[in-house]
Amino acid sequence: MCSRCELPIGPWHARRAFLALAGAAAVTPALAQVEVGKASAARNLVPADTVEQAGVQQYDQLLQQAKAKGALAPAGHPQLQRLRTISARLIPFVGPWNPRAAQWKWQINLIGSPQINAFCLPGGKIAFYTGILDQLKLSDDEVAMVMGHETAHALREHARARLAKSAGTGAALSITAQLLGLGQVGDMAARAGTQLLSLKFSRGDETDADLVGLELAARAGYDPRASVSLWQKMAAASKNQGGLSFLSTHPSGTDRIRILEANIGKVDGLYRAAKRG
Repeated sequence: MCSRCELPIGPWHARRAFLALAGAAAVTPALAQVEVGKASAARNLVPADTVEQAGVQQYDQLLQQAKAKGALAPAGHPQLQRLRTISARLIPFVGPWNPRAAQWKWQINLIGSPQINAFCLPGGKIAFYTGILDQLKLSDDEVAMVMGHETAHALREHARARLAKSAGTGAALSITAQLLGLGQVGDMAARAGTQLLSLKFSRGDETDADLVGLELAARAGYDPRASVSLWQKMAAASKNQGGLSFLSTHPSGTDRIRILEANIGKVDGLYRAAKRG
C-alpha cells in the first residue's frame, strides 16, 4: 500500500514570476490576478518549520489510524488516482504564493469515511474523505476548487497565524522574546499539532483561501465557474444533513458565492489559456 505521493514543484520563488510569464508566451493572456491582502504578520511569532513539522506529525498519525482501520485507499484506488492527477496539475503553480512550498514534500491521500471533509495541513499534506467525493458527486473541476482552497490555507499560513493569535497578547510578547531559542514557542507549536485539523479560520482567511484557490485551479486548467457550483452543493448539503465536518470550519453562504462570482472573470483568461495549452 502506497500512502504518499510526492509531487515536483516549479522553481518559482516570487509572485513577480507571474508577470514574467505574461510576456514569455503569446498564449498567456494579460494577467488579472485575484486581489488578496498581505499574509498576516502574526504568523511570524511562531516558526514556520515548527508548525510544518506539527502538520507532518498529525498527518502521519491520521494515516496510521486510517490504515489500521483499513480505511486508507491503496495507490491503485481510482478516486485516489483521480485526486493525484488533479494535484499534479495544481502543485506547479503554488511557488509564487509561498517560497517555502518548493521544499515541501507534498502528499495526497484518500480516507474512507462518510464525512464531507478535506484539508491541507501545513507543509503540503492533503487528504480527502470519500464522503465529500461521493455524497456531493464532485466533478473534477469542483474537486480542484476544494483542493485549491485547502492548499491556499497552507500556502498563506493561516494555521500558523491563528496559532500565534490564540496565544494572546501577553503570550505573544513572551514568544517574541524567545524566538532565537524557541523555548515556549517550540512547546506551543508541538502541542498545536493536535489542533491543526480543528482550527476555525476567520472570514477573511476563508475569502483569501477561496480567491487564491480559484486562481490556482484556473491556472491548472479547471473551470473557475465550478467554485460557485461547489458552494451551492455545500449549501444544499448543509440543509439536508447536520454537522457536516467541512462546513463546521468552512461555512457556506451567499456572500461567499457572490465574492467568487465577482472574481471568476479575473481568472477566466488563465483557465482558457491553460485549456489551449
